[in-house]
Amino acid sequence: MLPSDLRQAEAQLREALKGTLNGKGDGRWMIELRFEGLKLLPLALRLAEALEGEGIPLRLLFPDAGATALARRDQPGLAPRIFSLGDHRRLQEQEAPTPPENGGHALLLMVGPDPSDYELVEGICTGHPGPVVLLNPTLEDAAVGIGSVARSRRKGFLAQWQTAYALQPFADGALRRAYPGDWELYRLDPDGFRLAGTFLQKPSSEEQAETLAGEKPGGLKQQLRGLGDLIDNLQG
Repeated sequence: MLPSDLRQAEAQLREALKGTLNGKGDGRWMIELRFEGLKLLPLALRLAEALEGEGIPLRLLFPDAGATALARRDQPGLAPRIFSLGDHRRLQEQEAPTPPENGGHALLLMVGPDPSDYELVEGICTGHPGPVVLLNPTLEDAAVGIGSVARSRRKGFLAQWQTAYALQPFADGALRRAYPGDWELYRLDPDGFRLAGTFLQKPSSEEQAETLAGEKPGGLKQQLRGLGDLIDNLQG
């Protein structure tokens, strides 16, 4: 069900995220809220505070020192658990492995990492045995969108990630996923949003357009495209 506002979306994503943590304690998860005007800092702080209130140990990581300082200022109660990506990576390299009972399996919540953070995020995840959550990541770089580097990233590190919660409104509909449910595509009709189709995997832009236009998910066009994608992947 589509949320009616941001706070309801946050409640949905917290429930979905708790479900992932109960099911896979060392998973790699993404949260994506892709709409204009969203302020990530207060959203990340509210999420971290709610998770900590549930007794979930965590560290909140921001891409740079400026965002880290703002987060510590706005939520001093969480300040000891707020770091920049670079500072956390340096701590990882200096510290001996921490046993689970002392926070070694704490959740890492990374806020808005972009393509310039790719290697840093990969290094942090490699050195962390516990769960990691990316909030609105943009780790794929359009500059390396084709070729062997992009294929290696998509089939390697980027392939490890699953979506815990996603919400993406657009001009004529909206896309939503809340773990463990399917992807839901909604069409915007004159009387409001209506469920147009569900998908086991995130639908491509073409699949979304065809479903919104009336073709059933899993129709012949989509099956043929899926076969073509499989052949391309095998050849890559």
